[in-house]
Amino acid sequence: MTHRILDPHPDLRPFVKCYWTLEIPSSKAPARNTIVPDGCIKLIFHHADPYRHLPTDGPPIQLPSCFVVGQLTQPYAVEPMGKTATFFVCFHPNGFLPFTSLPIREMENKAIPLSTVFGPAGNQLGQDILNAASTENRIAKAEAFLFARLSEKKTIDRIVDSTVASILTANGKQSVSELSNHHAVSRRQLARKFSTTIGLSPKQLSKTIRLQAALKLLLAKDHNKLTELAYQNEYYDQAHFIREFKEFTGLTPKEFYGNELKMSLIFDGADFPQQ
Repeated sequence: MTHRILDPHPDLRPFVKCYWTLEIPSSKAPARNTIVPDGCIKLIFHHADPYRHLPTDGPPIQLPSCFVVGQLTQPYAVEPMGKTATFFVCFHPNGFLPFTSLPIREMENKAIPLSTVFGPAGNQLGQDILNAASTENRIAKAEAFLFARLSEKKTIDRIVDSTVASILTANGKQSVSELSNHHAVSRRQLARKFSTTIGLSPKQLSKTIRLQAALKLLLAKDHNKLTELAYQNEYYDQAHFIREFKEFTGLTPKEFYGNELKMSLIFDGADFPQQ
């Protein structure tokens, strides 16, 4: 397995968190990956074999080669159908809105073809990315597309921007009341802005970011036991931590630990060393 994480153009950094690539030969591909919510919408391009989504309430669904994954509020299980060679564009929690005219909230827990989100230009982008000869060419094609759409859109809401920054800095440990007071905005107004701009409520994003922080500690083994990990991330107790962990991953921490954890963090933009 090889992966790379790369930075966007400086003018896109307020919107795009990173680009990253993942390659796994079919002989070493895991049978199943659980994509855990991380608060980020992504463009995903499979330029080798496709993936299948494994819903909990139905048969497997083959995913398009190129699609948008909206905000996740629950685990999203997938399996490779062969060799993996994937290029991702990962947006900041409030970074995708300037590039789409579709309501962000309607994308929740969905994989949506690029043509549905961007029209014929989405199809062209998909073909350009799939036919590109290198990661650098893919980034160039993606950035040309994003710059063209950005010129037609307004910039992101500064209240949302600063509140998201607070949530990320505190690893999701601040209450919604603390956030609204600090940024001088009512809870109702903040919730409305988040729903429109991010597709999650402030509480949902905070829970997601807090869980991601706990996952990284779990991977790093920076704890002695679950109770310590729960209190380190300011859950009420171990039961509260396990309940929210299962809400986002579908498993208990002990069930989830190992390759499932590592693959989930790769798919959701964990801060692995850059190349």
